[in-house]
Amino acid sequence: MTFQALLVRCAGASLLASLVTMPAFPPRASSQGQPQGFRIGGSSTVFPILQEAIRSYRSGGRQPGIQLTESGTTDGFRQFCQGNLAIANASRPISSSELKACARKGITFIELPIAFDALTVVVNRSNDWAKLITVKELARLWGKPAQGRIDRWNEVNIDWPNQPIKLCGPGADSGTFEYFNKAINGSASNSRTDFTASEDDTVIARCVMGNPGALGYFGFAYYRANASRLRPLTIVGPKGPAAPSAANVQNGVYLPLSRLLFLYVNDRELRQRADVRGFITHTVRNGLQLVDKAGSIPLPASTYRIVESKLYRHVLGTAFGGDLPVGLPVGEALRRSIDQTRRPQFR
Repeated sequence: MTFQALLVRCAGASLLASLVTMPAFPPRASSQGQPQGFRIGGSSTVFPILQEAIRSYRSGGRQPGIQLTESGTTDGFRQFCQGNLAIANASRPISSSELKACARKGITFIELPIAFDALTVVVNRSNDWAKLITVKELARLWGKPAQGRIDRWNEVNIDWPNQPIKLCGPGADSGTFEYFNKAINGSASNSRTDFTASEDDTVIARCVMGNPGALGYFGFAYYRANASRLRPLTIVGPKGPAAPSAANVQNGVYLPLSRLLFLYVNDRELRQRADVRGFITHTVRNGLQLVDKAGSIPLPASTYRIVESKLYRHVLGTAFGGDLPVGLPVGEALRRSIDQTRRPQFR
């Protein structure tokens, strides 16, 4: 099914038509004495998108006091559910334990898909032997049983050279770490730990670029930003070999390493603060251009209007019930997310 057909089925042509003249938000009274500025944090994969959003927002003459940090999706949710962030960036949906943490603090939120991602496995440009890698080979290399045992290229694939392999990857607070290990090793916690780890994807990229025998993984935007010094591997998954690309993600063949990226917005902050409302509305409304400029994979153009509908209508909660939808084609994951706008009270 094409994305256009998917959108029509999920949201209906009447919803798209109604959004053309829809205001960003109905007027609301501002809180008295509210502090200046707000904080955004979380995923390093989503970080470049928010950098572009802040730059774009400020180019209109606005000077919002926004503090943007990257510490990993898990740490971002930790802070978000403590009430310390107005917006959390995430490279996976919120988990069941995080949902409970937010509930304990009375934190309600709106879950907004903002982009697609092709989680990308890369090697150094001087590597002339590894062109593609199977899911089974990735599991052989990255699973817990590999720790202290699998440390040479020919131990992953007998046709590869008997040379040391250096591994570089996200730290345990990264949503990319969780998604990769769930997709490849069957569990978010099933990963070896004897590798160079960081929640900063730039550090991972430098790790691979600096060692001819290195292999690492991170979000697609970081590969694109360093394409002259890194080479992506084709992944042999359930639908056959597929290289990381926008087309392969959108066509549902880059499995199991394609995923949605999200913004989570504290609903109380959204309702009470004009600066939060203005910024998040600008970000979603200009999502396609911002995501593309940041090097990530945009949603279909019309989808951002439906995401804006979720924001405008204050559709609270998650569409994923605390689960990590690994292996779900991004089209289906997106359908699930925007289907919330078709709940009876929002039709």
